[in-house]
Amino acid sequence: MGFAVALLAGLVFGWGLTLSGMASPLTVQAFLDVAGDWNPSLAFVMGGAVGVTVISFRMVLRRQAPVCGDLFHVPQNKVIDSRLLLGAALFGIGWGLAGYCPGPALTSLLAGNSETWVFVPAMLAGAWLQRRTDRR
Repeated sequence: MGFAVALLAGLVFGWGLTLSGMASPLTVQAFLDVAGDWNPSLAFVMGGAVGVTVISFRMVLRRQAPVCGDLFHVPQNKVIDSRLLLGAALFGIGWGLAGYCPGPALTSLLAGNSETWVFVPAMLAGAWLQRRTDRR
Protein backbone atom coordinates (compact mmCIF):
# COMPACT_ATOMS: atom_id res chain seq x y z
CA MET A 1 0.00 0.00 0.00
CA GLY A 2 2.82 2.42 0.89
CA PHE A 3 4.53 1.90 -2.46
CA ALA A 4 1.31 2.58 -4.36
CA VAL A 5 0.67 5.79 -2.39
CA ALA A 6 4.28 6.93 -2.93
CA LEU A 7 4.03 6.20 -6.65
CA LEU A 8 0.73 8.07 -6.94
CA ALA A 9 2.13 11.05 -4.98
CA GLY A 10 5.21 11.11 -7.20
CA LEU A 11 3.11 11.00 -10.36
CA VAL A 12 0.87 13.82 -9.15
CA PHE A 13 3.94 15.86 -8.13
CA GLY A 14 5.58 15.28 -11.52
CA TRP A 15 2.35 16.18 -13.32
CA GLY A 16 2.12 19.39 -11.27
CA LEU A 17 5.71 20.30 -12.08
CA THR A 18 5.09 19.72 -15.77
CA LEU A 19 1.75 21.54 -15.79
CA SER A 20 3.22 24.58 -14.01
CA GLY A 21 6.22 24.71 -16.34
CA MET A 22 8.66 24.06 -13.50
CA ALA A 23 10.11 20.99 -15.25
CA SER A 24 11.57 23.37 -17.83
CA PRO A 25 14.98 24.77 -16.89
CA LEU A 26 14.23 27.79 -19.08
CA THR A 27 11.35 28.77 -16.77
CA VAL A 28 13.59 28.58 -13.72
CA GLN A 29 16.40 30.52 -15.38
CA ALA A 30 13.93 33.17 -16.60
CA PHE A 31 12.75 33.60 -13.00
CA LEU A 32 16.34 34.21 -11.91
CA ASP A 33 16.94 36.70 -14.74
CA VAL A 34 15.58 39.72 -12.85
CA ALA A 35 17.59 42.17 -14.98
CA GLY A 36 16.42 40.68 -18.28
CA ASP A 37 13.33 38.85 -19.47
CA TRP A 38 12.02 38.05 -15.97
CA ASN A 39 9.30 35.40 -15.61
CA PRO A 40 7.54 35.58 -12.19
CA SER A 41 5.60 32.30 -12.57
CA LEU A 42 7.96 30.39 -10.26
CA ALA A 43 7.11 32.80 -7.42
CA PHE A 44 3.41 32.01 -7.82
CA VAL A 45 4.05 28.25 -7.91
CA MET A 46 6.26 28.45 -4.80
CA GLY A 47 3.75 30.71 -3.04
CA GLY A 48 0.95 28.25 -3.75
CA ALA A 49 3.07 25.35 -2.48
CA VAL A 50 3.98 27.20 0.71
CA GLY A 51 0.33 28.13 1.31
CA VAL A 52 -0.87 24.55 0.91
CA THR A 53 1.96 23.29 3.13
CA VAL A 54 1.28 25.78 5.93
CA ILE A 55 -2.36 24.75 6.07
CA SER A 56 -2.03 20.99 5.51
CA PHE A 57 1.08 20.39 7.64
CA ARG A 58 -0.76 21.46 10.78
CA MET A 59 -3.69 19.18 9.98
CA VAL A 60 -1.53 16.19 9.06
CA LEU A 61 0.67 16.40 12.15
CA ARG A 62 -2.42 16.28 14.40
CA ARG A 63 -2.80 12.63 13.39
CA GLN A 64 -1.29 9.93 15.60
CA ALA A 65 0.60 8.42 12.66
CA PRO A 66 0.84 8.77 8.88
CA VAL A 67 -1.69 6.90 6.75
CA CYS A 68 0.98 4.56 5.36
CA GLY A 69 3.50 4.40 8.19
CA ASP A 70 4.13 4.05 11.89
CA LEU A 71 5.55 7.48 12.64
CA PHE A 72 6.24 10.86 11.09
CA HIS A 73 9.83 11.56 10.07
CA VAL A 74 10.17 15.24 10.98
CA PRO A 75 13.65 16.78 11.12
CA GLN A 76 14.73 17.55 14.68
CA ASN A 77 17.94 19.46 13.93
CA LYS A 78 17.29 23.20 14.04
CA VAL A 79 20.95 24.29 13.95
CA ILE A 80 21.99 26.64 11.15
CA ASP A 81 25.69 25.97 10.69
CA SER A 82 28.33 26.41 7.98
CA ARG A 83 27.58 22.98 6.47
CA LEU A 84 23.93 23.90 6.00
CA LEU A 85 24.76 27.32 4.53
CA LEU A 86 27.40 25.87 2.19
CA GLY A 87 25.03 23.14 1.04
CA ALA A 88 22.24 25.64 0.43
CA ALA A 89 24.61 27.89 -1.53
CA LEU A 90 25.85 24.99 -3.67
CA PHE A 91 22.27 23.86 -4.28
CA GLY A 92 21.25 27.38 -5.31
CA ILE A 93 24.24 27.84 -7.61
CA GLY A 94 23.61 24.48 -9.27
CA TRP A 95 19.90 25.20 -9.58
CA GLY A 96 20.58 28.57 -11.18
CA LEU A 97 23.18 27.22 -13.60
CA ALA A 98 21.36 24.06 -14.64
CA GLY A 99 17.77 25.20 -14.11
CA TYR A 100 16.96 21.89 -12.42
CA CYS A 101 16.43 20.75 -8.87
CA PRO A 102 15.87 17.05 -8.07
CA GLY A 103 12.10 16.79 -8.62
CA PRO A 104 11.95 18.53 -12.01
CA ALA A 105 15.12 16.72 -13.12
CA LEU A 106 13.53 13.33 -12.49
CA THR A 107 10.33 14.48 -14.17
CA SER A 108 12.31 15.64 -17.20
CA LEU A 109 13.98 12.26 -17.62
CA LEU A 110 10.70 10.96 -19.03
CA ALA A 111 10.13 14.10 -21.09
CA GLY A 112 13.18 13.36 -23.23
CA ASN A 113 15.33 16.30 -22.13
CA SER A 114 18.79 14.96 -22.93
CA GLU A 115 20.64 17.23 -20.47
CA THR A 116 18.89 15.46 -17.59
CA TRP A 117 20.68 12.25 -18.57
CA VAL A 118 23.87 14.02 -17.48
CA PHE A 119 22.36 16.02 -14.58
CA VAL A 120 20.60 13.15 -12.77
CA PRO A 121 23.64 10.82 -12.58
CA ALA A 122 25.74 13.78 -11.38
CA MET A 123 23.07 14.58 -8.77
CA LEU A 124 23.00 10.96 -7.58
CA ALA A 125 26.80 10.86 -7.46
CA GLY A 126 26.79 14.03 -5.34
CA ALA A 127 24.25 12.50 -2.96
CA TRP A 128 26.33 9.33 -2.71
CA LEU A 129 29.50 11.35 -2.09
CA GLN A 130 27.80 13.38 0.63
CA ARG A 131 26.73 10.20 2.43
CA ARG A 132 30.22 8.72 2.14
CA THR A 133 31.92 11.85 3.53
CA ASP A 134 29.37 12.82 6.18
CA ARG A 135 31.11 13.12 9.54
CA ARG A 136 27.97 12.63 11.63
